[in-house]
Amino acid sequence: TTGASSDSDSLPTVESVEDNPDGGCHIYRNGYYGSSIAVVEGILEVNIIQMTSIQMTESQAENSLVDFVVTCQGSLPTDVCTVVSDPTCQVSKSMVCDPVVVTDECLLTIRRAFEEPGTYCINITLGDDTSQALASALISVNGGEST
Repeated sequence: TTGASSDSDSLPTVESVEDNPDGGCHIYRNGYYGSSIAVVEGILEVNIIQMTSIQMTESQAENSLVDFVVTCQGSLPTDVCTVVSDPTCQVSKSMVCDPVVVTDECLLTIRRAFEEPGTYCINITLGDDTSQALASALISVNGGEST
């Protein structure tokens, strides 16, 4: 149980009662506790501002490469995860997570490979120790070109 102390400048009093299964005795503990809360801003918003297909020669074109330019607001991210799903965003096909170093402005270029042409749902999540934020987009990959 928790009760207020009569001193106006002290912390709340805590009294706990525990049953001792062996002897049926009660243990009483009295004392004070304190805690602090740190409020952090966190990553507030993520936006995919550009998607660019990387042109490759025929001999290099095993996978189609796409660069995603991403911005965010709030605190700076320490990692980025990209989930590639079917066009309905229901069935995940792959997930890649990488650490990132962002200095003073949240502007990232993320390069991802697509094994075959098609339409994909892309979820890009930026995170740090205290927060995460997500942006999604549909992308059509056509043999080395994206729209």
